[in-house]
Amino acid sequence: MNKTEQMPKQLYTGEVVSDKMDKTVVVEIVRTFTHSQFLKTVRTTKKYKVHDEQELARVGDTIEFYEGRPVSKTKYMYLARVVNKAASLD
Repeated sequence: MNKTEQMPKQLYTGEVVSDKMDKTVVVEIVRTFTHSQFLKTVRTTKKYKVHDEQELARVGDTIEFYEGRPVSKTKYMYLARVVNKAASLD
């Protein structure tokens, strides 16, 4: 690949757990794997702050996001699209 071609962005998928901040949502990714020594299934979670410029995502939505240049000290992910909307309680 030459310098003008961009590497395809890796898309992460997770569920929005908070949308209280301005233009930011907190997304949780759940990952399961088998422990190498104990051979037990281990479940880990990680939370990312995702930049949501148009504020499209709400709590409970499943979204896709990708890594980009830092927006702030802890926010470096960007919203790609909302995959599934959460059922509204209204």
